[in-house]
Amino acid sequence: MIHYEYAVGATPLDPDESVGLIPSHISNQSELNTWEEANIAQAEIWLDKKLKRLTSSMILTEDFVRALHLQMFNRTWRWSGKFRKSNKNIGVDWTYISVKLDDLLKNIQYQMRQQIYSIDELAIRFHHQLVWIHPFPNGNGRHARMMADSLLKSQGCDRFSWGGDYSLSTMNTLRKEYIDSLRKADNADYSELIKFART
Repeated sequence: MIHYEYAVGATPLDPDESVGLIPSHISNQSELNTWEEANIAQAEIWLDKKLKRLTSSMILTEDFVRALHLQMFNRTWRWSGKFRKSNKNIGVDWTYISVKLDDLLKNIQYQMRQQIYSIDELAIRFHHQLVWIHPFPNGNGRHARMMADSLLKSQGCDRFSWGGDYSLSTMNTLRKEYIDSLRKADNADYSELIKFART
């Protein structure tokens, strides 16, 4: 049985979610992190191929939200691409995930059409709200960052650098800066998160 060591701001897994681990050789958090990073790297390749044909309206769908999470964790977790079925230390009540996600996707589509925000701010707001909903048992931050990057790419823009360390998988100063900027965004101040994303 693996002993999980959660970084600050990470979402702990429930026991029934923990048994969804696919690779049987993993025995500690470091091995899990390495395995997940390799899985996500393969998802990046999948995404780069998909983005050549995807529009923003195709990205801003529940199907794509689920498909991306599935690609990111399909070799790691049996529940990849499936919405959580329990409440966590963050996120909406699990019974409202589909409704809140649908609202978010429609709002972002509307804001894009109306050009209410710059594309960078729109992608950051999308990322923040997706993290706030927290649709999946785990991997929500990494997934939301990749979703925001997908939206940017669909508009011909460069991806965010996210502080220069896309995985943000270890507990360090960079992760603390990211979490702090998310908390400021909780109070409608997106300036630090935008700055962090383009650093």
